[in-house]
Amino acid sequence: MTKLARGLSGQKVRRALERAGFYLKRQRGSHMVLRRDVPFAQVVVPDHGTLDTGTLSHILDAADLTVDEFLRLL
Repeated sequence: MTKLARGLSGQKVRRALERAGFYLKRQRGSHMVLRRDVPFAQVVVPDHGTLDTGTLSHILDAADLTVDEFLRLL
């Protein structure tokens, strides 16, 4: 199993998710809500300088992406 990348910002994660078909639904403060319609998925990405690996892991689970798929999108 491939390890998660460390030191990724919220904006980099957002751009990778947009390549996977997500779009920015709304943002309030430092929380970006991204949505994909088909198949439906909605994730909250904090707009921070660096994301913890646990946070990133939960985002990928909610987005139904594997680590390898996510790394290809980066």
